[in-house]
Amino acid sequence: MQIPVNKIHVLFLLCILFAGCQNESNSSVSTTNNPPQKPTTETFAEPDWAAQGVLYECNVRQFSPAGNFAGVEAQLPRLKDLGIDILWLMPIHPIGKDRRKGSLGSPYSVRDYFAVNPDYGTTASFKNLVAAAHRLDIKVILDWVPNHTSWDAVWKNKHPEYYTRYNGDFTVPLNEKGEPIEDWSDVCDLDYDNPDLRKAMIKAMQYWIRECDIDGYRVDMAGLVPTDFWEEARPALDSVKPVFMLAEWENEPEQFKACFNANYGWKWKDITKDIAAGNQTAKSLDTLLSYLDDLYPPDYFQLYFTQNHDENTWNGTETELYGPAADAFNVLAFTWQGIPMIYNGQEDGLSQRLDFFEKSPIKWKGMAKQNFFSRLCTLHHFNQALWAGKAGGRLQKIPTDADDKVYAFTREKNGDRVVVILNLSKERTTVTLRPGSDAIGPYANVFGRSTLQLTREITLNLKPWEYMVFSNK
Repeated sequence: MQIPVNKIHVLFLLCILFAGCQNESNSSVSTTNNPPQKPTTETFAEPDWAAQGVLYECNVRQFSPAGNFAGVEAQLPRLKDLGIDILWLMPIHPIGKDRRKGSLGSPYSVRDYFAVNPDYGTTASFKNLVAAAHRLDIKVILDWVPNHTSWDAVWKNKHPEYYTRYNGDFTVPLNEKGEPIEDWSDVCDLDYDNPDLRKAMIKAMQYWIRECDIDGYRVDMAGLVPTDFWEEARPALDSVKPVFMLAEWENEPEQFKACFNANYGWKWKDITKDIAAGNQTAKSLDTLLSYLDDLYPPDYFQLYFTQNHDENTWNGTETELYGPAADAFNVLAFTWQGIPMIYNGQEDGLSQRLDFFEKSPIKWKGMAKQNFFSRLCTLHHFNQALWAGKAGGRLQKIPTDADDKVYAFTREKNGDRVVVILNLSKERTTVTLRPGSDAIGPYANVFGRSTLQLTREITLNLKPWEYMVFSNK
């Protein structure tokens, strides 16, 4: 993707120049007369913009005082200046009233897959939002909830055969062991043993691509839906338009081969929180990376974040979860082998938990973190080493004499290189780094006007949670 050079990009490049003088079913759905081939990582499309992009999660209800599509559209130019490439909208559909939680209900309790929540606007106003985003070269993906609907959903009334029976009756969603998830009392489980449900779900997903020109989906609880359904769905979606597919799941590597371009880095999130709390050390990241590389097919990539709607609402703000380590782990999210994500409000130093079932708009202030995230976005765009999957460079650890505290690495792709040094501890640390010969050379400091001459052995004195990011371009 050709990324326009805006003011932030120009400033960044000037800075660098000065300093140096990211249930098996036989049913299939196809829009052609030819039966679909079983997809592999080589046969379904991977949009080139996906691996290069920075993703932004938008909670439409809380994003503006009005809590609607117009409120999102109004801030699109600001998001473009921030450096956002992919806008993920939480579910936009009407919310069920039967067994609703709170006064407004959960966006993940979908009543009608073919309609929009009237609180947000109309289908026409949603099309306007997508078109406005596209004019700014921002892609739009929708949050899709395929595992369950509300109890008063249109489908439940018209097609009760689409739904799972547990002990002879409709049921809340079932976990991987086939047991009811009682806390999900406001939603009703769908039955993917029914071929007609599969066809209907694919038709619904195709609708938003065809009618509104969206660019893909973030799929809620993707692992509770059979992998062979995703094998059917992907070619049918791509027959309308090549899409980007992100799975909110981590434990099913076959999903990469069946449908999805990326999945959630849940383990990354948990380990980084543990490191921030002092319960694990920086060495845990080595173990995690080795585990992921063994588990997934080559060129996999994940979504990395310190905040999302679940974390923010149920577990805490970034400050509550990471404390003074937050910036260091946001740097890591942008420089590890995946797609970085910003949750709405992080660029403003979001200090509130956004309610899940009620209206509690973001209290926008002075955009305290705008410059921090803009620098990371710009680096991610212009340094190919940070792109995800096969488009980017593999992470290579830089050995240190303090690996339990300091996490240092380099990534390189087509001559682009970054060097990242993080003190992931609450202690001031003097550390000696011994990089490989291929990393030796001069670099510009992304967060300052200094330069670094990386040698075969270099000693640094790092403050608690200090981060350093250097680029060779």
